[in-house]
Amino acid sequence: MVSHVSEPILDFQCMELISDLQKQGAIWAINTGRSVDLLESGLTDFEFPIRPDFILTTEREVFRPGTNGERWEPFGDWNDRCARDHAELFSSARSTLAEVVDFVSQRTKAQLLYHAEGLEGLRAENEEEMNRIVEFIEQARDPESKFNYQRNTVYLRFCHADYHKGAALAELARLINISRENIFAAGDHHNDIPMLNGQFAAMPACPANAIDEVKTAVRNAGGYVARRQHGAGVHEAIEHFLRT
Repeated sequence: MVSHVSEPILDFQCMELISDLQKQGAIWAINTGRSVDLLESGLTDFEFPIRPDFILTTEREVFRPGTNGERWEPFGDWNDRCARDHAELFSSARSTLAEVVDFVSQRTKAQLLYHAEGLEGLRAENEEEMNRIVEFIEQARDPESKFNYQRNTVYLRFCHADYHKGAALAELARLINISRENIFAAGDHHNDIPMLNGQFAAMPACPANAIDEVKTAVRNAGGYVARRQHGAGVHEAIEHFLRT
């Protein structure tokens, strides 16, 4: 929805349409790889004129509007289960992670990214280097393991295979009792594919600037590939599904 390469950053018609749909009872959730804090700063920096009803962050966590003065709070026990499963996974996948760290440190110029709990992911210098890193991870990991990753441009986050944007979307839908047939989802990069493959949203879409893999996933799911880019493409896709 945000254009980092052209003006306007936000498409006014898209924002207006989402606002009108919210007033009619539609639910708008932002499903992002950003953390809660980074998402909030993005909403402020890009001057979003409307607020999401829910947020799904770091490609796996689910939040609802907070109480007692908190802006957002975990919705249900999903985030706790997610954290527990990831802790268990990273403990069992230490050898694989060590192989990846050695490869990245010795064979690439990528930067390893850490948080309080330990290694979170990495940032490659470019897409070509990221392709090499992903190829190595695919060869190094045990196909029976739940060790996986989410990729967006030059960023990669290590994760549990059962937790991704699609799974978080499904959990939110379960909590607020929204059926798959009534869910529209739009995205443009690798980490969006799990919510655009038709399993969790019957109305998947992508803007024209989406990568080819996303366009293929959307087409295979019977979704809509817009002719316009960024927010204008999202607006075009919503209009398409409203008509059909």
